[in-house]
Amino acid sequence: MATAKKWLKITYSCPERLTEAVSDLLGVLSGSGVEIHPVEQNSCNEISGFFALPGSSEESRRKRAAVLQKKVSAELAGLFAVYGMGLPEPAVEILADQAWATSWQQYFKAFEIAPGLVIKPSWETYSAAGNQLVLEMDPGMAFGTGQHESTRLALALLSFCFKNSRQGIDSVLDVGTGTGILAMAAALFGARHVEAIDNDPEAVTVAQSNIRQNNLTARIALSGAPLAGIRGGFDLVCANIVHDVLVEMAPQFKRLILPGGRIILAGILTGAQEKSIVRVYEGYGMLQAAVRTEGEWAGILLHTTP
Repeated sequence: MATAKKWLKITYSCPERLTEAVSDLLGVLSGSGVEIHPVEQNSCNEISGFFALPGSSEESRRKRAAVLQKKVSAELAGLFAVYGMGLPEPAVEILADQAWATSWQQYFKAFEIAPGLVIKPSWETYSAAGNQLVLEMDPGMAFGTGQHESTRLALALLSFCFKNSRQGIDSVLDVGTGTGILAMAAALFGARHVEAIDNDPEAVTVAQSNIRQNNLTARIALSGAPLAGIRGGFDLVCANIVHDVLVEMAPQFKRLILPGGRIILAGILTGAQEKSIVRVYEGYGMLQAAVRTEGEWAGILLHTTP
């Protein structure tokens, strides 16, 4: 007689600013869904990962659960340390198989992430309204599907650039592409040539799958090439990374952008980081054109002179 399948559910209390990074990491480690439940009174989210527990006995499953919990906590402790924070103790449960591998899908619905651009999961049918563009992406993979403020800000600025460009935008470079969401959006918005790079092999694998799923392989050149190996020039360069890396990349972006081109930067905190980025990039002749903010995050649009 077959033994009923069991799942290990590990739940962490997570500050809002770490939500995307923690959920992405849990999704990669588990290979299944991630549940996110807001805890509004203290600006935190409870994030749960689900891990299959193979084994023919309860004892073997308990041992496997202990190993998994130790591994997952070690990975997340490193992530929290990057932000100068300690990892809270998780809540742990062992669950009977009640379709836990797919029950999380009910929490993810199609949504408009930027004006005219909709993200939909693969299991949901969605009929585009009017001139809406639709990207099919599933949550639980590396680096997010657009739920985080920095991703939304970058996409909003990307949409703005395409809608307000007098000469059109033919070529786009997406640096640190993650799931490929910015590169795919640029292709849907009308760019004829898009390059997307990431130094994380896992991200390249995920982006490749998403690009193929959206029938954009002919429009997007994806690779793990280093930024220094990319040749210019581009009408638009975008990067949703972190402040310190964006500062280091400024001279490379200057080399790659065409005269009159635009640069979209996200993953930046408002205040000191925002001012720092503008100051550094203006030192290379890339001038601030617009800033959008959401919560504690900023998205910055810069331009070069024609």
